[in-house]
Formats: sequence, C-alpha cells, structure tokens
Amino acid sequence: MGNIIILTNFILSFAAEAMGCWKQERTNTWTFPTLILCLYGFFYMMKPSEPFLTPYLMGPDKNLTTDEVTNQILPVWTYSYLALLFPVFLLTDYVRYKPVLLLQGISLILTWLLLLFAHGVLAMQLVEFFYGMVTATEVAYYAYIYSVVSTQHYQRVTSYCRSATLVAATVAAVLGQLLVSLAHVSYFYLNAITLASVSLAFLCAFFLPVPQRSMFFHKKDAPEPLPGPGKGLPAGAARGPWSCQEERSPDAAARAASPQPQAGRAGPHRRVLSVLLQLGRDLRDCYGSRKLLYWSLWWALATAGFNQVVNYVQVLWDFRAPSHSSAVYNGAVEAIATFLSSLTSFLVQYVKINWDYFGELALGIFSAIDASCLFLMHFSTSIWACYAGYLIFKACYMLLLTIATFQIAVNLSMERYALMFGFNNFIALLIQTSLTIAVVDSRGLGLDIVTQFLIYGSYFAVIHGIFMIRSICVLVSCKCQRNIERSCPEQLNQAEHESWKKGSQQGRRAACREQ
Repeated sequence: MGNIIILTNFILSFAAEAMGCWKQERTNTWTFPTLILCLYGFFYMMKPSEPFLTPYLMGPDKNLTTDEVTNQILPVWTYSYLALLFPVFLLTDYVRYKPVLLLQGISLILTWLLLLFAHGVLAMQLVEFFYGMVTATEVAYYAYIYSVVSTQHYQRVTSYCRSATLVAATVAAVLGQLLVSLAHVSYFYLNAITLASVSLAFLCAFFLPVPQRSMFFHKKDAPEPLPGPGKGLPAGAARGPWSCQEERSPDAAARAASPQPQAGRAGPHRRVLSVLLQLGRDLRDCYGSRKLLYWSLWWALATAGFNQVVNYVQVLWDFRAPSHSSAVYNGAVEAIATFLSSLTSFLVQYVKINWDYFGELALGIFSAIDASCLFLMHFSTSIWACYAGYLIFKACYMLLLTIATFQIAVNLSMERYALMFGFNNFIALLIQTSLTIAVVDSRGLGLDIVTQFLIYGSYFAVIHGIFMIRSICVLVSCKCQRNIERSCPEQLNQAEHESWKKGSQQGRRAACREQ
C-alpha cells in the first residue's frame, strides 16, 4: 500500500509539473494532452482483477451460483451498454469529451467499490450497469485526442494511446496471474489494486485541457480527411488495373461535396436537429458504397459474436476447471491473447494482398476458423483446449478487425469514420442484445454455458457462409470483367486487321485496272 501511495504522489507531481510547462509553452499543444491521455489509458486498463471476475463472483467472496452469474448478472452489462451508447455518443461530442471521461472515471470507481463491498445478485447487477456506463463512455477516450491535435500528429498520438492501453492490459493480466499463482493473493486484493488504479485514472482526467472544438457540435475547421489511397495505403491494398470497382450512389458524391451549415451557428435545439440530420445524410452516403457496406456488415456481425464470447468465456473456463479445485490461468491466457492480437494487427501492414479482390474471401476463411475454435471449446472437455481455442479465436478476430478498420477509414474524413465506427458498434450491440435475450437471459431460453458456445460457433459458421458466397460472387464477377477487358482489344485488333486487309485488296484491284 505504501508503494501505491508513493506512486500516486509521483504521478500527481509529474502531472502538475507537466501542466505548468504546458501553460508556459502553448506552441507545443499536442504533447501534454497526449501524455495525460496515455496515463489515463494506462491506469484505466490496468485492471489485474478482470481476468478473474467469474472465479471471484462464484468463490467464497460473493458465493454466487453459475446460473445467477450467467443468466441474471452478466446480461445486464449488454442491456446497459445498449441503452447508454447512443445518448453518450452525442453527449460526448456536445460537452467536448472531458466531462464524459470524468464520468467514466466515476463509473469505474463505483464499479469496483460495489465489487469489493456489496453482496447479492441485485448489487452485482448494479455493478454490470455501471460497467456498461464505462464501456459506453470509451468513445470519449478514443475521440478526445483528435480534437486537440492537428492531422499531422494523428498517426503518432493514435499509436501512443493504443500502445498505452495494450501495454497496461498485458501488464495487468501478467501481474494478476503472478499474484494469484505465486503469491497466492486473494481475488479481493486484486480488486483492491484495480480500484487504486482506476482512481488514479480518474485523477489524471482532471488535468486534461477542455478541447475548443469537437467533431459534430463544435466544428471550427473543415473536416480533416484521413490518409487516402495515395497516402498510407499499403502496396497490397492498391487497386490493380482489373480490380473490381464498387458502386456508389450517383448522388452521394454531390451530397458529400455540397457545403453543410455549421452546427454551432444555430440555437441549441436547432443545433441538435441539424447535427442529427447531418449524421443521417452522412450515414446514407457512407453506406452507399458497397465496399463499406460489406466491411461494416462483417464488423457488426463479428463484433456482436466476439463480445458475447469474451463476456461469457470465463464461465466456460470455470465450468471446465472449477476455480475452487483447480489452478486458474485466466490472467496468463489473457496476456498471451493480447500479445497475439497486437502481433497479428502489426503484421497486417506487411501482407501484400488486394483486399478489394480477396477481402470477402479472407473474411469467410477466418470466420470459419473462429467457428471451428468455438466448436472446439464446446465439444472438448479439456481446459487447455478451451484456452487454445480462445487464443486463436481472439487473434483471428483482431486481425480481421484491423483490416476492416483500415478499409473503412482509408477514404473517409475523421468525422465520417467516427460516425461509422459508432454506428457499426451500435448495430453490433443490437445483435448482441438479441443473442443475449434469446440464448442467455433466464427470461429467454436460459441455456447452459456449454450449449451457448455451440450457438456461438454456429453463429460464426453463418457469417462464414455469408462472406464465402459474397467472395465467390466477387471473384466470378471480376473474372468476367477481366475476360471482357481482354476480349475487347482482341476484337478491336481483329477488326483493324480485316479493315487493313480489305483496303489492301481494293488497292491491288485498282492498280490492275490502271495497268
């Protein structure tokens, strides 16, 4: 505990000095908010108790049953997340991010205070509600930095913020596993460490400057585009001479090019209405592209299934190897999964593939691998097989998510990318809620955890079927297009040759008549 106090004092003094430097030197406007946001992200993700949530709830500390955890407590997170996502999305932009980050910090503290000191099903349902608030407000963390830095720093600060959260998640999982396996620390004290960490995150949020602009309600500049095909597009993703061109609604470009009224010039009610109408127009334009539509469809379907698996996988692990009688390696598995996910996401940049041509095929193949992993977790009784299936499943999903993110973002402005990101996640959450009501909730089928993973495997098999059919259509269409492009020059050359031959014959006949 003394080390935590020393670390807290060091962080606060360091942040105070950094804030003083920022006030004195305003020319360097991006370094201070980036530093504080990275610290916030690190402490926010530094939760060593998270891989051990289910053993904690079903152990002697809370003494809850498997059915109570699976069918009554965990579904509340999905419902809370769905109810809060859209209003929080608009509120985040309207109040310019910082108040929502503070709200997230308060929600984190309340979540872990209840986890530590409250008991009973109702109290744990309240925990899930506040954690739904936490996940709904994550949009503020990822959108804040783009409102305080210029476009030339986007790639750099995104790398810093993402790295901070990935490092923290890995360190937290490893730390939790070491404390449980080697030091035999109870899950209660792991949650106490997590409470201290999220409290530090809350304190860091106070030092963030309030942005002067936001993406929708407080625009001050024209939308700043993300790197287009000529800037930052991997060589493997460049369009070939015969690559399939996706259709776009003919009036979409005209609508996108036409100037839109600034939301900040009207009154509050008209401003909200204007922003909502503009969001609707932007969505219509974005989904007018077939390419964006299909990548977004996979994003929504796969994210719904992924979130469902991640939410309930600890219950399956506890069923295969009960925590009260077996060693628990949840932290080690999560650490390896995070590392593999980061590695596969990093390696995407070296894959030389035309994603316009082979994108749907990749989605179909890797969705089949995901389905196979979930079927393995259903049919195998070995905890090690379940661990291995989860590692492969998460790595494949993160690989495809990275590709989908790039394919969607490469030709969109930052505003439209944020809009599609939020809307795709909202659709995913609707699908996930439907799965939860039908499969998990005690008011629905209320299936046991093993049968649930059979359903999730079948769900990804359906995704595989959808995109394999789509990929076959794309490949056949592109092959026909190539054949047409090849046959046209041949027919043209043949016609020219016949015309030349006919002209030559007429010339010879004229010469003979002259003689």
